[in-house]
Amino acid sequence: MSSLDDLSALYEAVATRHGRIDVLFVNAGIGTFAPVREITPALWDQVHDINLRGAFFAAQKALPLMGRGSAIVFTGSIGSVLKAPGNTVYAAAKAGLRAVARILACELVGDGIRVNVVSPGPTETPLINRNVGMAPEAVDALRAMMIANTPMRRMGEPEEIARAVLFLASSEASFITGVDLFVDGGVVGL
Repeated sequence: MSSLDDLSALYEAVATRHGRIDVLFVNAGIGTFAPVREITPALWDQVHDINLRGAFFAAQKALPLMGRGSAIVFTGSIGSVLKAPGNTVYAAAKAGLRAVARILACELVGDGIRVNVVSPGPTETPLINRNVGMAPEAVDALRAMMIANTPMRRMGEPEEIARAVLFLASSEASFITGVDLFVDGGVVGL
């Protein structure tokens, strides 16, 4: 995701094999938790290279293969709007991605390309185990804290997020662009 050469090679292969992209789901990302005094430029760059820079260029490089009726869906995060201690780097990247998606939606609407974001809340995926800088023993405590702070009192399942993505990518959402859909068990909305 952070290699622009790899993205170019991917889209060249897609162009050769399929000729176009109807739906682009930009879903790569990494997490991190670090107190503000422990954030290094290397940590900042690592997270932003994937979660913001890579996501933007994944969409930009796909545009020549997209046309009227196509859709881009980014995976955002409720972290983009929450004030969670230790979440500065991740939240900044996801807030930036939210802004990018809204601007792309404005710029691409005339081309008939819809752009939306699905922002999951606490979801049981491998990402929870890959938080840069977080010791493995802290993961269970993080999961318990997330469940306690979710009104539905559970983690979301990947299939629940996938259904929201499929909806935004489908013709059922043909009059929706520029939204950030929170799929979070009520964390942001309640």
